Amino acid sequence: MRRYQKMSQTFRTTATHTAFLLSLYAVTLLMFYFAFTRQYIATDQFSLLRLIVLILFIPIIIKYAFQLFFAPLYSIIESNRMKKGKTNLTPSVSVLIPAHNEEIGITKTITSVLETNYSKLEIIVVNDGSTDSTHNMITEFIAHYRKNEHAKASIEYIALRNGGKARALNQALKKATGEIIITIDADSVMDPATIQNMVKRFTGPKVAAVAGNVIIGNRKKTIGLIQQLEYLYGFYFKRADSLFNAVYIIGGAAAAYRREILDQMGGFDPDIITEDIEISTRMLSLGYRTCYAADAVVYTEGPSTIQGLCNQRLRWKFGRLLTFYKHKRLFFSTQKKHNPYLSFFILPIAIYAEAILFFEGIMLTIFYAYTFSTNDFFPLIFVILLLTSVIFLQVLTDAKTRFHKNLLLLAPAAWVLFYIIDVVEYQALIRSIKRLVKRESLEWQKWARVGVFQNVQHKSHTALTKPFA
Repeated sequence: MRRYQKMSQTFRTTATHTAFLLSLYAVTLLMFYFAFTRQYIATDQFSLLRLIVLILFIPIIIKYAFQLFFAPLYSIIESNRMKKGKTNLTPSVSVLIPAHNEEIGITKTITSVLETNYSKLEIIVVNDGSTDSTHNMITEFIAHYRKNEHAKASIEYIALRNGGKARALNQALKKATGEIIITIDADSVMDPATIQNMVKRFTGPKVAAVAGNVIIGNRKKTIGLIQQLEYLYGFYFKRADSLFNAVYIIGGAAAAYRREILDQMGGFDPDIITEDIEISTRMLSLGYRTCYAADAVVYTEGPSTIQGLCNQRLRWKFGRLLTFYKHKRLFFSTQKKHNPYLSFFILPIAIYAEAILFFEGIMLTIFYAYTFSTNDFFPLIFVILLLTSVIFLQVLTDAKTRFHKNLLLLAPAAWVLFYIIDVVEYQALIRSIKRLVKRESLEWQKWARVGVFQNVQHKSHTALTKPFA
């Protein structure tokens, strides 16, 4: 009976994805049809507005063009940097796992860290006031693990009253003994090579943090598929930023830090809800280096509902705006310790992009009004073809090409999906602005877990990817 239900669910999922993909292709093919069958109608009605819209988008276009040019050089330059740098290939590592009501996936997260088989490994799990079965599952897991005569890693457990993720990480940091501190969320699993690929990036005392490559694992639903595409697209550009020491967003789901520097900085800031973004930006403001490890993969569970996704992006947006304000001296800084690429290019354009997002609805209305009134569909066709080519490039150069091969079929219609993401980001921006104006704080936004990692067996790459097929 259970097997029948599983087959039925798989069939329904496949049918839904197929219908969704066909609808996207229909819209895309319709644009191509219009481009090659409709005759251009000259008009001056939208000329000025069209020019203004184009000018407004130029800074963002330049940013993406610059990143696309340098991203392919990442592997060569990064390889040379690691060869020239002085690094301890096997420093002691402490992996911190903060958990709040994570009964569904916590044991799989711990297991995935253990199965990296890193030689000098310490795991510290922090229960931040969970009200479900998280405590029982952790204690039972640890008790069982310690009875195993082949157990090599040390696992410690801290139970706290609920006080937020930053506070939980700081408590774990006090107990940690590793030279390198790695954080992973309790709804994520590590690829076997992740720890080793992170630590080898610490090539000098100035390297303070390393960002891992986060991949969405729950891609069976359409909302998960959209996030998988978004993460792949966004993380690819970290390659270029890494070359210029401008990785200012290092997500807590896959982050590594030099312990000595974390201690000097006083740990994570509990006053900013995106403590991961704040700590990496603070490191850059102090003149340290951050970088990106494309081969340090962590699979994470994204929100499985629209409401959960909207709340997640509210937290990200609100926390990032607070971080920008706290470290506003980084913007257009002429201090030698600050990277001009970051201070004069990446950060200002990040703020500028938020302003463009605020008016994007108006600008898109103008763009499509011009397109359909003049039958000039070729600018849109150019964007579709360019975006398709970029996604193909990203899939084929990612550390987990096999996992992302489903996006190759989605790529020609991805331009429509990015509008969905923009709507989610827009609501997050509006809600963030309202909170900033009213001086309201934001508590941790949580969504219901669906347990997509419960059947993960990742002794190898092939086994790891099976549950997500």
